[in-house]
Amino acid sequence: MQQSKLNSSRRNFLTQAGILAAGSVLPVELLAENTEEKKEPIIDIHQHIHYMGRTDDHLIAHQKAIGATTTILLPAGRPVNSDATHQGLGNGLQAQVGGNAETYLFAMAHRKHFKFGACAVPDAPDAIYDIEKYLKLGAKVIGELKFGVECDSPEMHKIYQLAQAYDVPVLMHWQKDRYFYGLDRFYKILEQYPRVNFIGHAQFWWANVDKGIPQDLPMYPKGIVTPGGLTERYLTDYPNMYGDLSAGSGLNAFKRDEGHGSAFMQKLQDKLLFGSDCWDNDGIVDAKGECTGTPMIATIRALSGSKAAERKILYENAKKLFKL
Repeated sequence: MQQSKLNSSRRNFLTQAGILAAGSVLPVELLAENTEEKKEPIIDIHQHIHYMGRTDDHLIAHQKAIGATTTILLPAGRPVNSDATHQGLGNGLQAQVGGNAETYLFAMAHRKHFKFGACAVPDAPDAIYDIEKYLKLGAKVIGELKFGVECDSPEMHKIYQLAQAYDVPVLMHWQKDRYFYGLDRFYKILEQYPRVNFIGHAQFWWANVDKGIPQDLPMYPKGIVTPGGLTERYLTDYPNMYGDLSAGSGLNAFKRDEGHGSAFMQKLQDKLLFGSDCWDNDGIVDAKGECTGTPMIATIRALSGSKAAERKILYENAKKLFKL
């Protein structure tokens, strides 16, 4: 009995001594693991596979570099030569973006950190079938919709109705005279589909933070912003309207007039969602300026006004909206 206790004590001593002896090696790895665990989560609601030819490995590295812990991948619809794609110009979202099947398979292979959306060209005969197929597989959003159609066309009404049936948001790329027409009357859609959450994105959407935008609107307007633009009114007046901060358009809207950007971000902190939508490989801001994800995160942290608002925009709003 006494010998058994001695042996047990000796084993405990050796175990503890072994841990201490390994201290010069293990703590670095353990520290890295603990740091990873404590890192504040970030949801990136807007990324793509094969974006401008980017490899899957580069995409994974990019998202890790910018700090995204969950990424929603937005596919392109099947290539179609139609009015909605400007006879093929808009295929692949005009950016070589991967389609539904590729995006779904990638997300399934990396399901811890990646989710997926569903997309189709609205005037394609099988558009609703294609979108519904991936909604049934678990798509979190319909989008990115980037097509040359009226926002209130019969084809789009079918997509809105599908979004309502599956309780998923719709993400739309607004680009003047190119993708989606009728932003000034979109309030009718917001009122007709109060149970569908809509997410606005791209150049025309973010140019409209400014109430005084000129008729010959540039893609990325500069200078002081006059508050009260159409984008602000939609986000303020309609509970089902959200703003996607991604890409150069989102970054420009807040950097062009940081005083306005800060006030806007603080006022609408419950309606804004972080996205990157950049095609570079490494997530590093360099002279080429291709990464918009990293500087957008920095801008959110600088302009949001509080830690609570920052966490909403980088994580909490998306977690709730996409049911993550």
